[in-house]
Amino acid sequence: MAEVNHFDKEAENGQNQTPGTTDIKRISDSGNEQIGDVNKVPFYKLFSFADSADYALMATGLVTAMGSGLSLPLMTLLFGELANSFGNNVGTRSVAHEVSKVSLKFVYLAVGSGIAAFAQISCWMITGERQAVRIRNLYLEAILRQDIGYFDKEANTGEIMDRMTNETVLIQNAIGEKVGKFLQLSASFFGGFVIAFTKGWILALVLLSVIPVLVISAASMTVLISKLTSRGQSAYSAAAVVAEQTISSIRTVASFTGEKQAVAKYEKSLYRAYEAGVHEGLAAGLGSGVFMLVLFSSYALAIWFGAKMIIHKGYSGGDVLNIIMAVLMGSLSLGQVSPCLSAFAAGQVAACKIYHAISRKPEIDPISAEGRVLKDIKGDVELHDVHFSYPSRPNENICIGFSLRVPNGTTLALVGESGSGKSTVINLVERFYDPQAGEVLIDGINIKEFQLRWIRGKIGLVSQEPVLFTSSIKDNILYGKDGASIEEVENAAEHANAAKFIDKLPQGLDTMVGQNGIQLSGGQKQRIALARAILKDPRILLLDEATSALDAESERVVQEALDRVMINRTTLIVAHRLSTVKNADAIAVIQHGKIVEEGSHSELTQDLDGAYSRLIRLQEFNKASPQNSLNDKSGEDITSDSGQHSSQHISSLRSLSRGSSETGNSSRHSFSLSMGVPLPVNKLHSSSGDPKNLTSSQHKVEHKIPLCRLARLNKPEIPELLLGSLAAGVNGAILPLFGFLFSSVVTTFYEPAHKLRKESKFWAFMFVLLGLVSLLATPLKTYFFSVAGCKLIKRIRLMCFEKVVHMEISWFDKMENSSSLISSRLSTDATSVRSLVGDSLGLLVQNIATAAVGLIISFTASWQLSLIVLFLLPLIGLNGYFHMKFIAGFSADAKKSYEEATQVAGDAIGSIRTVASFCAEVKILELHKEKCEVPLRLGTQQGLLSGAGLGISLFFLYSVYAVSYYAGARLVDAGKITFGHVFRVFLGLSMTAVAISQSGALAPDSGKARAGAASIFTFLDQQLKIDSLDNSGMILENVKGDIEFRNVSFKYPSRPDVQIFKDLCLAIHSGKTVALVGESGCGKSTILSLLQRFYDPDAGQITLDGVEVQTLKLKWLRKQMGLVSQEPVLFNDTIRANIAYGKEGSATETEIFAAAELANAHKFISSLQEGYNTMVGERGIQLSGGQKQRVAIARAMLKGPRILLLDEATSALDAESERVVQDALDRVILNRTTIIVAHRLSTITNADVIAVLNDGVIAEEGKHEDLIHKKDGIYASLVALQAAGA
Repeated sequence: MAEVNHFDKEAENGQNQTPGTTDIKRISDSGNEQIGDVNKVPFYKLFSFADSADYALMATGLVTAMGSGLSLPLMTLLFGELANSFGNNVGTRSVAHEVSKVSLKFVYLAVGSGIAAFAQISCWMITGERQAVRIRNLYLEAILRQDIGYFDKEANTGEIMDRMTNETVLIQNAIGEKVGKFLQLSASFFGGFVIAFTKGWILALVLLSVIPVLVISAASMTVLISKLTSRGQSAYSAAAVVAEQTISSIRTVASFTGEKQAVAKYEKSLYRAYEAGVHEGLAAGLGSGVFMLVLFSSYALAIWFGAKMIIHKGYSGGDVLNIIMAVLMGSLSLGQVSPCLSAFAAGQVAACKIYHAISRKPEIDPISAEGRVLKDIKGDVELHDVHFSYPSRPNENICIGFSLRVPNGTTLALVGESGSGKSTVINLVERFYDPQAGEVLIDGINIKEFQLRWIRGKIGLVSQEPVLFTSSIKDNILYGKDGASIEEVENAAEHANAAKFIDKLPQGLDTMVGQNGIQLSGGQKQRIALARAILKDPRILLLDEATSALDAESERVVQEALDRVMINRTTLIVAHRLSTVKNADAIAVIQHGKIVEEGSHSELTQDLDGAYSRLIRLQEFNKASPQNSLNDKSGEDITSDSGQHSSQHISSLRSLSRGSSETGNSSRHSFSLSMGVPLPVNKLHSSSGDPKNLTSSQHKVEHKIPLCRLARLNKPEIPELLLGSLAAGVNGAILPLFGFLFSSVVTTFYEPAHKLRKESKFWAFMFVLLGLVSLLATPLKTYFFSVAGCKLIKRIRLMCFEKVVHMEISWFDKMENSSSLISSRLSTDATSVRSLVGDSLGLLVQNIATAAVGLIISFTASWQLSLIVLFLLPLIGLNGYFHMKFIAGFSADAKKSYEEATQVAGDAIGSIRTVASFCAEVKILELHKEKCEVPLRLGTQQGLLSGAGLGISLFFLYSVYAVSYYAGARLVDAGKITFGHVFRVFLGLSMTAVAISQSGALAPDSGKARAGAASIFTFLDQQLKIDSLDNSGMILENVKGDIEFRNVSFKYPSRPDVQIFKDLCLAIHSGKTVALVGESGCGKSTILSLLQRFYDPDAGQITLDGVEVQTLKLKWLRKQMGLVSQEPVLFNDTIRANIAYGKEGSATETEIFAAAELANAHKFISSLQEGYNTMVGERGIQLSGGQKQRVAIARAMLKGPRILLLDEATSALDAESERVVQDALDRVILNRTTIIVAHRLSTITNADVIAVLNDGVIAEEGKHEDLIHKKDGIYASLVALQAAGA
């Protein structure tokens, strides 16, 4: 209750949640139609989430941007005065005196524009950062408050994370400094016209006629670019999904040597984005080229018509120059608006889906404070005439007129075949879904009437596949009850039989569990999940195969704890293993969404032909049958065929841990049992301290990375880069040539009428010619650099992705290498590097050409004045350099800190059912906000520094104007040069100065890009001990299947202080079946991991047919083994594609059908509407646990392996499926070497050899009959324990 009240207070105070709710209304009232039709939000709605501080910043930014913009038209006014000061005083000695007055005005302008630019840039950058962080938070809140059906149908983790990582950046661009730039350029445009009309309205009016042409050319380009941006975004989004899915299932990918398939799929999605990028570049270049042609033609018109005005209307040369510069520089400002407009368009497109999600009103809202809150509930649960089908498959009915009553304080067990709808009942009681008809009642009140957070607070859920968050054990248990004391946490751990193993860990309760609990074994994860539920102290307890992942000893103790916890609580149990539910007050047998029998164990067993009795006979038959599979986890039905299952959904959704569990959950890290937390976890644990040292040292390395290496990466595009550079060089010469032409025009305006008439036509023609050159050079430059840049991005992403999928499995055990972080870095690092190559190289060549041509023009006019001006130019260059250094230090840090926020979000979204079940939405949001504070602070600093940099550079620029013109005037007075030469020198060099300032403005990009390049190269340079790309190694012609572990010692790289094996010796003979047993966390699945070379032993040898596995070709070795895990990982594709994955996607239809038939999957697949073309959903979410397992077995069978690795392979099946699949497994085991990992000892009695692991060695070995009679033997005691439990 405290949690709810706390939340309500926040809502009342208008903090945290309020921006979300009010802004959601603001958007949804009028924005949705537009969203639907145009796929972008109206521009003003981008600012829907600004608060009062943002409005103040934006108001300041608006005023100063206008001021900054007006400095340009004011400069043209001073330029006109300057021309008159020179032109009207030719031959007199007062030139310097007149010019000094104007130079002083330039100094005032320098101060004013410097201050305005500082305020403009810093205000807009800071508010952009603030609003972007708020949007991230609101988007996460919106996603967390969606009903579970939304995740089944409309969104997957990869897409959501891509939006949080990339599209929020696009929105930030659209609402940040680009707005200030747009306002500044607009002020320059309108200010120019005001000055022009006051100086000479006729000429201004003529020039006004060209503006519509300029606007049309700019607008058409913007529309085109926004369409192309949208295409590019969706293509990259598809690539992100492929990456996220592959990385999160990396153990399955490695085991089935599916790396090549994953890379091919990723490359395909990248190619679409490459095409979109090239088209975008060409469109931008064409638009810019047309614009420049129109602009230069306008100059031509202005010069020709201006000359007429001087002759016929008595305009002075200075006035004409003032009007031309004011109108055309104003128009040039309009031309520079296009990047802003394309940023706005990209932001509007990106905001569409994000704002739509924020404004989406879920049918079941977990954050809403509406609904009834009682003092307490008794716990009567009733489902009355419920009809239900899952939103993702509305045509498949799961419950048809389903009714069920559980009186308070009693225990009801739900049993039935896999896919019969047992877990659906739990989903409905948790209110993950609402039924289409009928009611779910608690204490006689429809569950829809209660406040959702409150009622879920009264319900405790423990699933078969528990989901833990990337934090400490203590924090994970605390999700059960906000603000619980340490004593309560310890007490809950004690009750769940977790205290013993937690105490053994060096950091105890503060031990980090890794992503999705990857550092713990299955049994350890389950006990922490139990402790979390016990701490919640719920009135209604939902147990979904809660003890299935535990070894016999733990299960007995945990079962006792559960029995204590269940007293006076209403308990619903989903179970396959009927022995665990015979003490329930009532048992309901479910078939096809209906209850066919209900009663106590003793009542139901009296009807020998009843459904319950048949299930019991099946299970007893299975126990008696040889080699019965690992019924251990007895499992998971977990859902109806339609398959939304509570526990499974969660854990499958985020199956990062699957990373481990795929290979066999329990070991992979089973040993965390003993202790130890990997270093990387500690590094990331806090946002202060060590990580800073880590990142800062990293950055020192980053900035030393040579650009020549990056250039080598772009080597295949040398022809495009050369052609692009050639075009950029031509482009670069245009500005100084423009200065040369314009300075010639200045002197022409002071010539006699007949000469003026003739020369004005010549210069006008030259301007048109310059425009045509620009029309040709600009599109060529942008096209060639786009091709080179997009190919580089594609290549870098592909190289990185290829490296990622071939990385050692131990690399994925580290927290900083979670799937959401890697996907995010694949996306951002590669993109930022492009600006170093394409855009920056283009700008560099252009600047060099500008400087060269500018220097030639100025030195031919006057070397004395050129030297003076050149001496002043380093002021601007120096400023640009410092500006670059300031920015470079921050960009990488900010990126790194957003990664932590991304990880929090990725964790929560992937485990959405656990978040919903524990009402953890507010807690997750607060944690995310906390993680966003550092980047927000860094963004603010960056804004202030960028503003200071630009302000100082503008101050220097105008100061240089003042000094240069004054020096020129002194030289004219001294008779050294003519006044035409002054303008030629200065205009030539000032254009060079503008070019230098532009490269200074690139600084933030170059900082990010260098950091991005550094992180890419550091990653690509990592040396692998186990490299699946390596084609060296032996291949055995005939594999018999003899396996031997000789004196193997092993520790997990992420926990070097925990010894897993010490001199382990084990021989497995060809064609024999060996079962590995032992407590949860003893190292059973580690043997499977070592055999597949996911890891290499620290000492000792592992041999296959007498040959050390490390000398064999890795891909070939893995192809000899077929793995079937306890928690199977399926890809978001069709059932056909998932089975074909066993043969690297190249299986025939007949082979697929045969494999499915063998795994008892053909029948259920054929019964689905889409058959083999049914999409299995993200991580197989659309299938029940048993169905997923059968598809996974079919996949392994298709591989035709010599060695079969079964890791609790049939534990998720109901009795009927288990019997048939076990028969199938018995058939495929023949003549194959088979290794079985099992907890349920009844399933392995007929194994050729049973090996008992204890303390890192094989403690006992032999047949079942021998070991069972061994006095005080470990195996005998384990069997006795399990028999007592059953």
